[in-house]
Amino acid sequence: MSGYGLNCEEETKFAFEKAGGIADIVHLNDLIASPAMLKDYDILAFPGGFAYGDDTGSGKAYANKFKNHLSKELEEFLARDTLVIGICNGFQIVTSLGILPGALTFNSGGKYLDRWLDLKVEGRSPWLTGIKTISVPIAHGEGRYVIDEEDYRVLKKNKQIAFTYTHGKICKFQNLEANPNGSMHDIAGVLAYNGRVLGLMPHTERAMFAHQSPTWQKNKKMVKSEWGEGILIFKNAINYFLNKKR
Repeated sequence: MSGYGLNCEEETKFAFEKAGGIADIVHLNDLIASPAMLKDYDILAFPGGFAYGDDTGSGKAYANKFKNHLSKELEEFLARDTLVIGICNGFQIVTSLGILPGALTFNSGGKYLDRWLDLKVEGRSPWLTGIKTISVPIAHGEGRYVIDEEDYRVLKKNKQIAFTYTHGKICKFQNLEANPNGSMHDIAGVLAYNGRVLGLMPHTERAMFAHQSPTWQKNKKMVKSEWGEGILIFKNAINYFLNKKR
């Protein structure tokens, strides 16, 4: 998806294509004008950025426009065996759409954060197959995940927590705290629809290549490889559909 302040659509498209998929950038207005086109796709991605300038709260205005014009089409899309991902501002959009539990609010320190960190995989999802930990960058001012305690218990019971912030190789290398935005229960990403919908604050599309990592020159495996850890998320999505066709 694109439009109204989203600014990571090119990187996200690039990531899906490098993972072996065919991707299009579709403006929200074009989808509203031709909603039937959603039937032609298997994956829906809401990329990062600052939709509507975050003027009414991150992701809210974009989600409201999507909901007001495309609720039926989104419901039909989710009813099929499809995948959805919301990254950073996209995560804020999909929580505002109500297809993921919880919400995102201002970082606990009140500052915009731009750094790398480490994630631990907690849930089961087509997006997360074969991944245990991953190091990726964040860039957000409203990335603190919050959720009602009763809803959290349901989230945990149903294994809907996708990622938690953890003190891994990046944090150890740079002596940084694991959870810089103060997210409740260290949650960095969540799941819904049996793992087919994933929302996360870190930018996996900005960790596509090995040399993008701060630890690149210290990691012998990464020095010898072109690819970074971020591409694994996108490869899993493409392989999900390739494996179904076999």
